[in-house]
Amino acid sequence: MTKRRTAAVPAEATQLAVLTQFLRDFWAEERLPPEHAFGFELALEEIFVNVVTHGALQGKVPEVEVTLLLCDRDLSMTLEDDGPRFDPLSRPSPDVTAELSERPVGGLGIFLVRQLMDAVSYERVAARNRLMMNKRV
Repeated sequence: MTKRRTAAVPAEATQLAVLTQFLRDFWAEERLPPEHAFGFELALEEIFVNVVTHGALQGKVPEVEVTLLLCDRDLSMTLEDDGPRFDPLSRPSPDVTAELSERPVGGLGIFLVRQLMDAVSYERVAARNRLMMNKRV
């Protein structure tokens, strides 16, 4: 059986709580294993905050749409926004073995998302960024 839920909010920091509750409600409704919840919450926060921080054009706040799709025990979380083109997967992975003082700022969030999920992909569709994350739960 397939379950699908979608929520859309403006890319404003205050909306993170709305999306987190949306994810938690879905998690509870579908009785998903609690040990995987934190990874999805962290991924949601990392990607959403990136859109809030970097996705706005002059005078325009992007809209972010989050879709959760559960098919059997595979959960997909997709974040779409109508901000400028940005593929976070095109960035090189940070060198996590380097000394802290030698590491550039940024890039750790998407690295964590890649570690937490089974698969992460990006595409640009109809002037929208689409980041898809999948994990067997």
